[in-house]
Order: sequence, then C-alpha cells, then structure tokens
Amino acid sequence: MKFTDGYWCIKKEMTPLYAVEYSSSRREGNDLVIYAPGKHISSRGDILNLGMLTIRLSSPMEDVIKVSVMHFEGTAYNGPFAEVKETSPEVLIEETEDFIIYQTGKTKAVIDKRPNSWGVRFLEGDRELTNTGFRNMAHILNHETGKAYTVEALAIDVDEYIYGLGERFTPFVKNGQVVEMWNEDGGTASEIAYKNIPFYITNKGYGVLLDDEGDASYEIASEKVERIQFSVEGQRLNYYVINGGTPKGTIEKYTELTGKPALPPAWSFGLWLTTSFTTNYDEETTSSFIQGMADRDIPLHVFHFDCYWMEAYEWCNFTWDPKTFPDPKGMLQRYHEKGLKICVWINPYIGQKSPLFREGMEHGYLIKKSNGDVWQTDMWQAGMGLVDFTNPKAVVWYQEKLKTLLDMGVDCFKTDFGERIPVKDIVYFNGSDPVKMHNYYTYLYNKAVFDLLVRERGEGEAVLFARSATVGGQKFPAHWGGDCSASYPSMAETLRSGLSLACAGFGFWSHDISGFENTAPADIYKRWCQFGLLSSHSRLHGSSSYRVPWLFDDEACDVLRKFVKLKCRLMPYLYQQAVVTHEKGIPMMRPMFVEFPEDRTCETLDKQYMLGDALLVAPIFKESGEVEYYLPNGKWYNLLLNKTVEGGKWHKETYDYFSMPLLARANTILPIGSNERSPEYDYTDDTTVCLICFEDGCESVCTIPDLKGNPSVLVHAKREGNVMNVWTEGEKVGFKYQILGDEELEIVTL
Repeated sequence: MKFTDGYWCIKKEMTPLYAVEYSSSRREGNDLVIYAPGKHISSRGDILNLGMLTIRLSSPMEDVIKVSVMHFEGTAYNGPFAEVKETSPEVLIEETEDFIIYQTGKTKAVIDKRPNSWGVRFLEGDRELTNTGFRNMAHILNHETGKAYTVEALAIDVDEYIYGLGERFTPFVKNGQVVEMWNEDGGTASEIAYKNIPFYITNKGYGVLLDDEGDASYEIASEKVERIQFSVEGQRLNYYVINGGTPKGTIEKYTELTGKPALPPAWSFGLWLTTSFTTNYDEETTSSFIQGMADRDIPLHVFHFDCYWMEAYEWCNFTWDPKTFPDPKGMLQRYHEKGLKICVWINPYIGQKSPLFREGMEHGYLIKKSNGDVWQTDMWQAGMGLVDFTNPKAVVWYQEKLKTLLDMGVDCFKTDFGERIPVKDIVYFNGSDPVKMHNYYTYLYNKAVFDLLVRERGEGEAVLFARSATVGGQKFPAHWGGDCSASYPSMAETLRSGLSLACAGFGFWSHDISGFENTAPADIYKRWCQFGLLSSHSRLHGSSSYRVPWLFDDEACDVLRKFVKLKCRLMPYLYQQAVVTHEKGIPMMRPMFVEFPEDRTCETLDKQYMLGDALLVAPIFKESGEVEYYLPNGKWYNLLLNKTVEGGKWHKETYDYFSMPLLARANTILPIGSNERSPEYDYTDDTTVCLICFEDGCESVCTIPDLKGNPSVLVHAKREGNVMNVWTEGEKVGFKYQILGDEELEIVTL
C-alpha cells in the first residue's frame, strides 16, 4: 500500500507518526524494549501532545531477531498467528554512549541512540544485511477512513534482489512489484495467488518474515525504490529478520522456525492420473484409463477421482455417487490389486443439499455470522457453508467423515480450495480475527486432514495434494500450482510460481501437466510431460477434457512412458533428496541462485532449476524444441545425451521430445535404480552408482535411504590420479559402478 506521493510528499489523507529518535530503553529478560518519539526532543515541552512508537526486540532462536513495532499497545491484537518454534537462544545486549547492540548468534541489531538519528542496522559481523531509518518505521492514520496502519521499510542494497512471498506467477525477481498477501482463487496468470507467504529472501543471504496473517501489503522497490515496504492495518506490526548466511541457509533457518516438510511416501513420487474436473466418468471410464496405461506399458501409481465422485450439489457429502459408482469399496479393492493408490478430491465447503449441512449446522460446526446465522453463499455450491476448524469438535467431526473413506480404501486426499474465506460479519468459534483467518484458514484445514492421515496411515505414509497455503503450510505436503492454461507461457509462469514458493521452504510441489484450462496440442503435452516427471510430484490433470496420452497422439504415449520410467530409476537419488528436504527444509526443486549464490548469472534465472543438489533441469518452452540454459562453472554431464558439457556459460540447443537438458553436476555420486516401473522399491538392489566427472583429489559421499527415509547405505568415492576409490558403509546389495565423464578412470572398490 502506498502512503506517499513521490519521495517527499505524504498523501493528503495520511498522517504519519515516524520513529525519529531514540528516547530510552529497558531490558525485560532477553527482550529489549525501545521508545522512539515522533520528533526530535530538544526541550521538556516537546514531549507533550506527541506520539511515540514502542519497539521490542526479541529472539526465538539463534540468528533470528524479532522486531515488534507498536503504537497503542492496549488495542486488541487477536490471532491467529503462525506457529513458530522457540529455542531460548543466548542473547547479548551491549550499550555504548551512541549505540545499543542486540545480538543472537552472528546476527545483531544496532540501535542508534544519537539525537534525531533514529535507525536500526541489522548486521552479520560487520556486513550490513539491511536497515530501517529516516521515514521508514511508522504508524500512519488515514483520517478520511479512520483506518490506521503500521509500516516498516527495510533497505534494499545495490544489486540486491528480492524473491519469494509465496507462490507468485509474476516475474521471479520481485523488485518493482506490488504484492498483496491475500489468498484467492485466481488461476496462474495474474498477481493473485493461492499461496501467499509473507516471507522473502534476498541474494544477500537473509530473509524477513512478517508475522501477520492479515491483509499485508508489500511495496518492493516500488513506492521507495531503495526500500521494501510492508504494512498492515492496525496498531502493531511484527517481523523476523532471519539470517542463515546464504539463501539456502536462510531457508533452512526459516523452516526450523516455522516447520520442516513431512516426508511423503515413496509411492507418491510416481505418476498420478485423474479423471479431470468436469468430464463425464464412471467406473467403466476410469478402468479404461487404467487399463489403457497398462496396455501401453506406461507405469501408473496413483489414480485420483475429482469432484464428481460425489453427487452434484452435495459437495461435500463424502459419499460416492451411487449412479456412477455403485460399488466403491469393491472398485477401490480392484484398483489396489492393480498396484494403485487412490486419491479423492475434497474441500472444506458443505453444500446445503448435502446431508452433512444440517448435521454441521445443528452442532455448531459451521462458520457463523455475528447474529448467529450460519454463513452461506451460492458461489460454488448452492447454499454452502464452511467448516469452522477453530472448533475442535468440528475438526473431529470432519475427520470422522474422511476416516470412513480411508477405511473404504482411499489412501490420500486432494485438499482443494481453502481460499474463498469470508471476512465480513464473521464469528469464529475461538474468537479469531476474521481478516487474519482468511489466509490462516487453509493451515487449519490442511492440518486437520494431514493429522488424520498420520494417525490412520502412520508417519511417512501421509500425503496431500493441496492448493492453498500460508506460513507453515509446507509441513503438509505436497502442493500444486493451481489452474494453469494449456500454453507455453502458462507452463513458464507455473515454474516461476514453484520457484518462488520454494523460497519459503515448500519442498514438494507439482502442477497440472499440460495445463488445466483448455486442451493442449500434442507438442505442449509432450514438453510438459518432460517437465512434470522431473518435478518432485507428477500429476496429469485437466478441466473439461481427459489427460490420457493417447488422446493427443501416439508419440505422447512414448514420451510419457520414457519419462515415467526415468523418474522411477532416479528414485534412489530423488528419495535421498526428499529426506534432505524433510530434515533440513531445503526444497527438492530449488532456484538456481539458492544452490549457486556466488554466481551472479544465477540470480535471475527462472526457466531452469536444480532438482536436489546435483541435477539441473531446463524445461523446453518452444515448439521448435530450442532451449537456452546456463551452466555454472565446472563440468556437467547430460544424462540423456550421454556427454560432458562445460559450465560457466550459456548453451543453446535443440531437443526432440525424448530428450531435454538434464545435467548432473561434477563430483556427484548419482545412484540410479534398476526398477523402472515403480517409485517404491529397495534402492540398494541392483543399483548403478554413477560417478560424475570427478576432479582429481575430490571426495564425495552419497546416502541411499530405505523406504522410511532412514540411511541404508553410504557410498564414498574419491579420485586419486587415474583411480576412483569407492567404498560403502552399511549393507551393500548388488551395486554396479559406472564412471560418467572420464571413462578412462579405473574403479577400485575398497
């Protein structure tokens, strides 16, 4: 939100109260409370009729500084608030004549005490990360509307780029953009997003989390080109400065604060096929799809039933439509016997025609208006209400309905929607602020479903396919990018959104292969299949038409088959990277600048990504098959073309549908499995351990996990001259070793 007209002039309806200078401070345990009046105090009379900001510094964990800015502290400040972990770190507070230093770990805030010189510098050692100062931190009153705002504006350095803020389909580097934190169902072609996360990181290696679930507004080098400004309505604003030293370290630190992603089951990394949205289908239709994939030797692992598995107007009743699925339990058993897992679509809405509506209404499980009525709308489902997940009994009620489906044979849920949450005249069971609940609702929704899956299926078996999210939503994987179109620009904007979301630690992410809206030509379908099978999770899904490959052309079947089998063979590596994501919070699909922060060329790349720490993927976005991609310094090995490629430069190449840039980094131990039909198998059985472009004297180690994510075998490799020494820890089962990139080397197993 903009408060100024240019640099000097405040908008005529706005009255600001800026922090102008330090007045005094006090220590409360490990917290530092600072008082900053709205003008320079030159005499005792200056304190009269003058506002003042109260700033509290605290630290929930090492290298994280929380800043709380308050005007009227007595104003009600209701939640919900994002769940954060606090570890009671050691805090050092030092004071000199001119400064106060508040330090946790290697990160410190330096408060300027000098007259008329308000400012806080955030430092790592002597290196400044960012700062706030003159006309930045403020309380601003709109005297026309009576609304008050609390504002902060942190410095952006020369050559500093801003990334993240959730799933954003706009340009990857956020400098110059205006971003609103408001979850909406807007597709993938605008500034509207399903997953708004008020957390950004920069190429300087730190990040900032705004601790507010409300309608926060960002001006990113837009209102003030030297600043990233964020504002919220109300008398208080809280934010965390998070310093992990590097972008990757900061993502790890952020997920330590807000939660690490759960480890999804290995089977979820396989191919998902859906009925699509508004298509006509019954068991005969779905069975023909499943058999059609088998007949064409295309491995299939999860089958998803979208909305119309339930009767129209009754979403959600959690009951199979008897007209199209008269024997659902038997059908699911038959599909399980084919080796498939089953997913069904759900949402948190209860249509008035659903038998569950009256049940929820009578027990007080639906969100209400201030007069006691159930809140209802005709948008989406006639007369629908909304489950109140702030009511513990409503959560249990909702979970019990889903448990019936699990008992029947359903394995997981697509938790759709969660964005269309009302805010006017709304009362929640626990008294939450309706505006803040708008974005936070999805956290409670997905948590309720995920907790049920953990309880019923066990840890390591729970997985969702979720669309909306907020801070902490990364704990409940996986997420998908929403309603994209069947075009190359939409494919590219989908990737941008995934890379932006990754900056907030969302480690497992997918998208609708070939686009949701409309029907892609065969060319786009085949290129999107390549991209989709080299994402952490892979789903064929559409709106009004089916997504089985033979409806596009015969070659589409061949392309899909090749890349499904490729992903299955890569699972020893991919699941190892999934474990890293689970343990450290580093996403599987990550932007180039996160993996290569020292390479300035990587800072703006948004059409390629790292899949784990060793594989680079550059999807193809042109019908001609042309692609331009950049390789950081060092040797790389193209796994599909079987050739070494030099890094430190751009490459322009043309690929057919059976290949693309998939490159392994030098000095990598890459385990490739022998099972090309399933993502779930013993990753040590008959595995080929590829040794990629090792430099003399270089040593690497690779962990191969079991299906629970535990380390099974550690493979070590070290090059000494023309000899590659290889040895293992743990039980080795049938490993084969292959050198890629320097085939004249001799392998010696120790």
